[in-house]
Amino acid sequence: MVKGEDAIRRRQNKTKRKKLQKKESSTNVTARVAAIIASKQRRKAGKRRQCLDLVLRMTFGLLYLDFGLWFMDSMQVAFVLLIYEARGMCFSLPTPDDPFNDRHGKKEFQIKETKKPMSLKDKKAFVKGKSAVLKKGTEKSREKSHTFMDLKEKRSSLNLEGTELPVNGKPAVNGLQEQACEYFDRPSKFLILCLNAIENALCHNGTYNVEEKKPLFVNHWGIEFWKCYSSGRDIIETSGSSSTVEHIAWMVSTAADSIARNEKEGLSFTSPFLLFLVPSQEKAAKVRSVCKPLKTLGIHTVSLHPGAPIDHQINGLKSCEPEFLVSTPERLLELVSLKAVDISGVSLLVVDGLEVLCKGGYLANVNSIRQSISGRPHTVVFNDCINYASVPAIQNLLIRSICRLSLNDSVASQSACILQSVNVCASEEEKLLKGIQVLDNAYGNSHCSQPVKVLYVVGKDGKFQKLVSALSLKGYSISTGSKCILSKVKNSLDTDGIKRPAVSMVDKDHIDTTELGEYEAVIIPDFVLSIENYVQILTKMARHTVKGVLHSFFTKEDDAPHAGKLIEILEQCGQAVPEALRDLSVTSTMLES
Repeated sequence: MVKGEDAIRRRQNKTKRKKLQKKESSTNVTARVAAIIASKQRRKAGKRRQCLDLVLRMTFGLLYLDFGLWFMDSMQVAFVLLIYEARGMCFSLPTPDDPFNDRHGKKEFQIKETKKPMSLKDKKAFVKGKSAVLKKGTEKSREKSHTFMDLKEKRSSLNLEGTELPVNGKPAVNGLQEQACEYFDRPSKFLILCLNAIENALCHNGTYNVEEKKPLFVNHWGIEFWKCYSSGRDIIETSGSSSTVEHIAWMVSTAADSIARNEKEGLSFTSPFLLFLVPSQEKAAKVRSVCKPLKTLGIHTVSLHPGAPIDHQINGLKSCEPEFLVSTPERLLELVSLKAVDISGVSLLVVDGLEVLCKGGYLANVNSIRQSISGRPHTVVFNDCINYASVPAIQNLLIRSICRLSLNDSVASQSACILQSVNVCASEEEKLLKGIQVLDNAYGNSHCSQPVKVLYVVGKDGKFQKLVSALSLKGYSISTGSKCILSKVKNSLDTDGIKRPAVSMVDKDHIDTTELGEYEAVIIPDFVLSIENYVQILTKMARHTVKGVLHSFFTKEDDAPHAGKLIEILEQCGQAVPEALRDLSVTSTMLES
């Protein structure tokens, strides 16, 4: 009789089950040991043979009561019961908390109540460029695969293990999201995981050699960048070059870590988190090659440039919603105008290759892109342009307090975005009047909530007494930390009742002990300084702004010997040299010869 297909299939399934059972029980133990292990597991799991156990207890109990004197004593009964209890067949009695014995004698699991955070709105306010009020749902939800959701949970679980860090947020003001500051004690595990993934991929491709260079996670620039980013301030990189592989790796890893942190807080993004503006197609390919290894961690990157058809890029943007967007300014504006991509919710904006963008005339496109982003995104600018012509564009991008990041100690690098204004005057009276006029212009924006901080650097001669008297007549109050000047200032101040911002004044001998980084404008009414002191002021002032100005005043008779060296500093920093200063230098050279 021929067997049917069902019988053959059952036999095959039986064979497979036996093979699986053999694989599962790979440990060679005897039947006795296996029974002991199973009994122990049943005892821990709370699965008891209650019916048999009850029968045994009742039987031995009755035997002891009725025939205990003849058959067994109490010690024998206790020994028998102990054997059955050791086999995992003990019976737990009902209790008032568990009258039906549903928990088998186990205690009820109690969830430990966690304290509610003090300011949950502040934590939600950390999303950059988004509204502080979260929507419960969006009309357009992300359609991600199960694999991506698993990766999303993986990065959320890895991101803050062992790193419980406070977040200080600010409420929305005038409908705009205030940038919150995060203070971390060290990079998270997920950030290091991203750096290692990028490093392994680059080493495999041969584009990065760990033996010649240090590992990415110990890169000095990256650690300094992470500190600046964690402070919540905008960043300007003034080393004089565009971004390198190490720079890109740290920026994209930090951005991925921020995404993971926000996802752990229950926040989501409907727009790309990172927008990386590059000057060329080659640079876009370089940035994308660094971001590509993060795809396995759920971070998708899309590159947009004129080298690909725009229809192809539109279809690609419809099929996915990337976390990172790398683009040239002109192609991005085309796609934004066609409503193919939404960049209004970008949280981190990186502008690279500023010199090429300036020469190509793309700075206006960059400003238009910045205006398309709502709120105040975290902005990073690589200033590789020595010429001062790019400073207005940088000032439009970096409107908040900044961090200066540079591993280059040159004067041009440390004094980037600081205007050096040199005035050549014919007399001392003209210098005094122009100096006060500069002060009036600095304080002209009375609508500013925080007025500009101005510092006067003066000498110990009698000229400073005239300056104090002139400032007093204009209604300015003077504050100074120099004890040698303080007594003279107090005796000469006769205000007319007009309240104006305080003007700081310091002696040239106390420059080393003065905190110059907090002053946006420094005025040197008489060039009584040495060139070394001038460079010291230039490289240490206005550390948290890109609108610093250093004013110097020369006279043809007294300050001509300093003209030649000052011209060298101006040319080194890429700033314009006044013709009057060049003439003064020529005159000084002729007199010396």
